[in-house]
Amino acid sequence: MALDDNEGINRRGLLECVGWAGTGALYSLAGGSFGSISLDAALAASPRRQPVTPFSFLQISDSHIGFDKPANPDARGTFQAAVAKIGALADKPAFILHTGDISHLSRDAEFADADDIISAAGLPVFHVPGEHDMLDEGGGKAFLARYGKNTRGSGWYSFESNGVHFIALVNVADLKPGGMGHLGTEQLLWLKKDLAGVSSSTPVVVFAHIPLWTVYADWGWGTDDSAQALVLLRRFGSVTVLNGHIHQVIQKVEGTISFHSARSTAYPQPAPGSAPSPGPLKVPSGQLHAMLGIRTARIVPGRDPIALIDIDLA
Repeated sequence: MALDDNEGINRRGLLECVGWAGTGALYSLAGGSFGSISLDAALAASPRRQPVTPFSFLQISDSHIGFDKPANPDARGTFQAAVAKIGALADKPAFILHTGDISHLSRDAEFADADDIISAAGLPVFHVPGEHDMLDEGGGKAFLARYGKNTRGSGWYSFESNGVHFIALVNVADLKPGGMGHLGTEQLLWLKKDLAGVSSSTPVVVFAHIPLWTVYADWGWGTDDSAQALVLLRRFGSVTVLNGHIHQVIQKVEGTISFHSARSTAYPQPAPGSAPSPGPLKVPSGQLHAMLGIRTARIVPGRDPIALIDIDLA
């Protein structure tokens, strides 16, 4: 879903009409143990905060439409299963964040097929590209033509809803095989400007494809200039960073910044360093659905914590 000011959606007050959904949880680290921070508490000091109303939201990632190798000969079918899981949720999300690798080979027919499948959820969808979405000769031309309206550069943007500031970052442009993700000077300057008017008490959710922390450098599972972005984010009391790319759930907390990678809906990948290289991991067919999944989160004002739930397709 692109941002369109003519439809009443803008980067400073987005989704008054539809709400927000993505994946996130807010954590604090005290005395070596993790604890949740209520969104009400995080927003309490904000002079311009919006009232928080109960809502849930969802993250989906790495659908790889077009993939048909032995690790999963039917990535289209497992994506349909993931969307069916969304439709069956008792608490309907406000919208979906797709954190990249929508397609496998950046073909327009793959994007169209993915859109057709996810439309069954009946929810708005916000995208960032994965490296598999930028393989065409235009370096992401097909992705941007479909999803990049009113975004900047290679597809970055931000918006606010329910008193939370959301930032979509792109770290896969010109990605070299096995190389680290990269944000680049232009995007970092935009990020600094974007955050300048945001109160430090405003919770921030960042979503990108490749992790913004180094999970495993030998496989390129990290972003080489992420430290410059994280410096800009450290003044905020609650920051949640969501990513895909590594096809498994791994979490990390640094101060007020929590990092959450997500499962794929297409195929698993090996744990960091547990195989000669990353890539599609073939498991017994009866185990595949247990290694794929979606992520939901739910906010209820006055209740702790924000509920973050990873749901496998099994």
